[in-house]
Amino acid sequence: MKLGIVGLPNVGKSTLFNAITNAGAESANYPFCTIDPNVGMVAVPDERLDKLAEIYEPDKKTPAVIEFVDIAGLVKGASQGAGLGNKFLANIRETDAIVHVVRCFDDENIMHVVADAGTNVPVDPKGDIETIDLELIMADLEMVNRRIERATKAAKGDKKFLHEVEVFKGLAEHLNGGKSARTYECSDEDMALIATSDLLSLKPIIYAANTDEDGFTHLEDNPYYQQVKAIADAEGAQVLPICAKLEQDIAELEGEEKEMFLEELGVKESGLDRLIKCSYALLGLISFLTYGKDECRAWTIKKGTKAPQAAGKIHTDIERGFIRAEVIAFDDMMKCGGVNAAKEKGLLRSEGKEYVVQDGDMIYFRFNV
Repeated sequence: MKLGIVGLPNVGKSTLFNAITNAGAESANYPFCTIDPNVGMVAVPDERLDKLAEIYEPDKKTPAVIEFVDIAGLVKGASQGAGLGNKFLANIRETDAIVHVVRCFDDENIMHVVADAGTNVPVDPKGDIETIDLELIMADLEMVNRRIERATKAAKGDKKFLHEVEVFKGLAEHLNGGKSARTYECSDEDMALIATSDLLSLKPIIYAANTDEDGFTHLEDNPYYQQVKAIADAEGAQVLPICAKLEQDIAELEGEEKEMFLEELGVKESGLDRLIKCSYALLGLISFLTYGKDECRAWTIKKGTKAPQAAGKIHTDIERGFIRAEVIAFDDMMKCGGVNAAKEKGLLRSEGKEYVVQDGDMIYFRFNV
């Protein structure tokens, strides 16, 4: 899974990226400090995997991972190449989802840039979101119009393309109204057709409302955060309140010290943990577990994946030669006190090719090639 961290210059993208990846990306108070995207791989926290590792003491413990990409700040006019626009848009195309960082705090020492990289303007979350949305929409509109042209030409020889023309003309009208592709209402079949165009404003989105420390602890009284929440609620998107500066402090702590710090803040999890959970929910992802003395490992799959395809995540040979999956739910195993005890109670199931893997399934695949 690859998430692109985007936003206007100086909203806290690189600070957040540094905090969640400990990658040391350059962070400074001037536009386009990030030119080439920084990339960081982050382990997905999973208490179930940790517990299995305690039980089996394996030679290797391998968590699922998320790839974060810190993309250069966008400015107004990017869809026409302003700033680093073309490069920015190309980098977004390669991601599975967007984490849109929105500045929700005032600080006279940090410039707020929208159109002119040399001009400081007041903080305006609603305006910032509209600026980036519009640039994505304008880039998408160009692609949609090209698709309409191609389909119109193809329809002269094959009438089946007439429906494609109709679908994309409807989408073009929607985009022309300043609305993103992900808010376009149509049938599942038509949306599947639209999805073949790799549109930027179709990508799932999480709004990361970057506040200062005071704003984070008093979200109800933070008008900037409330603006972002209202926009996210209206389009059915997720909003994640976060304080990038605090996340940097959290990232430097471990164990009890980290737990105490989070308790003082009044939160149970770090921003990274909350962001990963949001990302999994947004993209419809779950994890299954494999276990043993050699390795305990978490594997990421889409909800609804059947057992053979889940096996294929491990190796194509296992999918090709799939016989059955021996499955036990992690929670059942823990209640029984171990795998052997769960087997004795008949909780270890033998599942075939049509079995849909569930989150937290512990699986041993039987195969023959």
